[in-house]
Amino acid sequence: MEGPNIEFSASTKEKVHLNGNAPKLAEPTPRPEPQPAPAAERQAAPEPPAAKKKKRPSRKVLIFVVILVVLAGLGGGGAYLAYASQFVTTDNAQVDGDKVDINAPATGTLVSWQGEQGAAVTTNEVMGRIRIGSSGAQPQMTIKSPGNGTIAVKNAVEGQWVTAGTNLATAYDFNKIYVTARVDETDVQDVHLGAPVDIAVDAYSGAPITGVVTEIQGAAANQFSLFPESNSTGNFQKVTQVVAVRVAFTNTDGLQVVPGMNVTVHIHKQ
Repeated sequence: MEGPNIEFSASTKEKVHLNGNAPKLAEPTPRPEPQPAPAAERQAAPEPPAAKKKKRPSRKVLIFVVILVVLAGLGGGGAYLAYASQFVTTDNAQVDGDKVDINAPATGTLVSWQGEQGAAVTTNEVMGRIRIGSSGAQPQMTIKSPGNGTIAVKNAVEGQWVTAGTNLATAYDFNKIYVTARVDETDVQDVHLGAPVDIAVDAYSGAPITGVVTEIQGAAANQFSLFPESNSTGNFQKVTQVVAVRVAFTNTDGLQVVPGMNVTVHIHKQ
């Protein structure tokens, strides 16, 4: 007996061939496992350097250092005080000298002038002339130097109108200059005639300039002003006064020291 002629599709034939089982997937080819490197080639990984531990100074060391610093400061301060106690010091001082003021002898027009700054003058030397009056005869009066010196300041201008007493020039004898130092009245008792003086001139820092005390003024400086202070209201405020001390130069180290320069003086106590 013949059965029906049945045709199978390709997929059906595959299932029949596999006896109804699903096809097996191809297994992947296994990869070879890495082999460990020979011992000679293996090197131990470098260990990170250990952090250096900072050793803190002990408390005793710190205390010792602090004590040394304090002692050094006290020693230096004590040495300075011991040194400073040997002097009366003031920076209220300047180079001074006996001035030769050349003034106008009358009121009029300055018609001539011969004294230039830096020029040497002698006593009774004719320095210029003043024409008196503006009309008529117009006589002229000579201007003379009252002393010897070198002109340090010149104010005269030819042709200017001047009044009697107008300062035309100021001269100094540079061989007779000195220092005027103003010492507090509370310290003047330690200043004595003939005491050596160390002089620091601002213009010549560090120069070894010296002098000697030649005069101590007999009253406080404010008593020599045109209008000394006085108080009649009863509201008196005490102010420390200064006494002028003259110091003659004994050594200027060859430097040109001129009137008006600021100085600091250290007067040796005796």
